Amino acid sequence: MASASLSLDYRVESFYDEAFDDSGQLRPGSRLLFECLSSFAPGDVAKHQQAAEAAMYRMGVTFAVSGGEQGAERIIPFDIVPRVIEAREWQILERGLKQRAHALNLFIGDVYGDQRVIKDRIVPADLVLSAPTYRSACRGLKVPRGIWNHVSGTDIIRDRDGQFYVLEDNLRCPSGVSYMLENRRVLKRVLPRAFDVSRVRAVEDYPGRLLDVLEYLAPWSGAGARAVVLTPGLYNSAYFEHAFLARQMGVDLVEGRDLIVQNALVYMRTTRGPVRVDVIYRRIDDDFLDPLTFRPDSLLGVPGLMDAYRAGNVALANAPGTGIGDDKALYAYIPQIIRYYLGEDPILANVPTYLCSRPEDRRHVLARLKEMVVKATDGSGGYGMMIGPCAAAAERAAFRERILAHPRQYIAQPVLALSRAPIVVDGHFEGRHVDLRPYVLYGRDIHVVPGALTRVALIKGSLVVNSSQGGGSKDTWVLQG
Repeated sequence: MASASLSLDYRVESFYDEAFDDSGQLRPGSRLLFECLSSFAPGDVAKHQQAAEAAMYRMGVTFAVSGGEQGAERIIPFDIVPRVIEAREWQILERGLKQRAHALNLFIGDVYGDQRVIKDRIVPADLVLSAPTYRSACRGLKVPRGIWNHVSGTDIIRDRDGQFYVLEDNLRCPSGVSYMLENRRVLKRVLPRAFDVSRVRAVEDYPGRLLDVLEYLAPWSGAGARAVVLTPGLYNSAYFEHAFLARQMGVDLVEGRDLIVQNALVYMRTTRGPVRVDVIYRRIDDDFLDPLTFRPDSLLGVPGLMDAYRAGNVALANAPGTGIGDDKALYAYIPQIIRYYLGEDPILANVPTYLCSRPEDRRHVLARLKEMVVKATDGSGGYGMMIGPCAAAAERAAFRERILAHPRQYIAQPVLALSRAPIVVDGHFEGRHVDLRPYVLYGRDIHVVPGALTRVALIKGSLVVNSSQGGGSKDTWVLQG
């Protein structure tokens, strides 16, 4: 199969394509990759795809199915054709993500502190205080090193115009980084020549960098801090990732029952007796973190953990209350937040967003439900969302009633023409819609991992890329400059 014939076999259509330009020619960054793919004998691409899927199966790269039987898991669908991002494009993303992380950290600290952003009327007080992610128990908290959002995963899309847009911020327990790392591991094994000639930047140091961030937060500086990963347990949808990261960092994976608090100090139960814990990378939502502070019926957290945190005897990543920074309604104010705290224009644009809590926005949305994507502000994983052009009349009517009954709980955005990338389908290439989730670590400095999780809507024509909704993933190759 020659490179030219590969282009002819692939339909670009009317969307921005990550590998091919509008004339069907390969973009510069994708040429070496597709030259390698075109050197395969007929049928070899499909064989490599099968080999990659088999490797994923052997490695147990799983995702628990939401809403299914307890503990039901499946292998994350993986496509062998990587998404390529050229160095100049990545530089823009990197600068924009660092700017966003910095501004959001200042915003979170402010809303739990002096609330200048509210007093100066940059963000409405009622929008902050009514957010389901706002935690009044975090008012006045002094967090280690002044950092709240140590790990973030920002969802980015590219529209028909080729411009990047931030779709949403994920600051609480962003998942997917283990799939990014395992995707890379598999693809280096299956397509070594293509990887080598393309000069791809490394992502394998992520666990070490994450551990550096955790140790930086310890109550005292220097070596010897003990970090753990706190998981809700085996039945959590991202349990594979929790275990993977603990193993890669060389730290203990614990559940709430494995930790105790005595005299405002946190200890881990071991066969040798209690061992002091200094830093907790928690993958448990705020509500379940400490039954003495948040939900009293939680069996997943650690009683007294917040007392130890307030006393400065243990560090938590991400900090409790960080979710206020990724509220879907407050998202609409992030451009103003960046200008307010940093005195800079945003490098990465937001998707135009209508807040149903605002009467004029609500009227606009209700008059155009068929054209809008409507999202619940507390939804995630593709749930609590309606894509207007694809929705039946009954579904649109139901969302209309929900918006009228609880306007604060909904936002709406125009339907964007998400970019597409080639995937392997029955031995040939077809385009599918994709998004991008880069990961940002905030410790001594702000580091954007030079790679990302590219999520793919495997169903033809679908715009829903979430793994919980049948989406898959790709390796993401950021090229060296």
